[in-house]
Amino acid sequence: MSHAQQLWDLLLPMGPYRRQGSYTAGELEGEGRALDGVSAALDDLEREAMLDTAEGEGLEKLESLLAHRPVAETAPARRAALAALLRIGGDSFTLDAINDNLTGCGLNAQVSETEEPGVVEVRFPDVPGIPEGFEQMRKIIEEILPAHLQVNYVYWYITWRELETRFDTWEDVERGGHSWGELEKLVR
Repeated sequence: MSHAQQLWDLLLPMGPYRRQGSYTAGELEGEGRALDGVSAALDDLEREAMLDTAEGEGLEKLESLLAHRPVAETAPARRAALAALLRIGGDSFTLDAINDNLTGCGLNAQVSETEEPGVVEVRFPDVPGIPEGFEQMRKIIEEILPAHLQVNYVYWYITWRELETRFDTWEDVERGGHSWGELEKLVR
């Protein structure tokens, strides 16, 4: 129901508004349109003010407060990434919390401890080779990880054994028309 109709319903019991003349109707219609506009603006403001529902300007404003923009494109992924970045605090440096924050930021990265104290490894599961957008990911990862840790990045490629099971001969490999970069990422 429009605000103009609500105004009519409210004012109808009053005597002067019983006569629906053009002046009265026009006045209430104009006021109703203005209130409809205010209501729509408040709805947009409420949606964009809450991280769980923000879609555009609210996400942009929140991202502008952070040093790096999350690696996510869709609104739900951006909301999840921002929520993860906002969770980072003084108690966010356990291995589980770090991995949760990386996942929440939209990064397909996994941190694990090594045998050497002060050294961690970062792997990119399900992404053979160096992932696209690695430099941006690296900046975010190194901002989330405690500064005193040495970070070693681990990439994975097809092994000779896997290559031999996929292709019988080098002629089969050449027939595929793959570049070396494509070939080394042909993992399953």
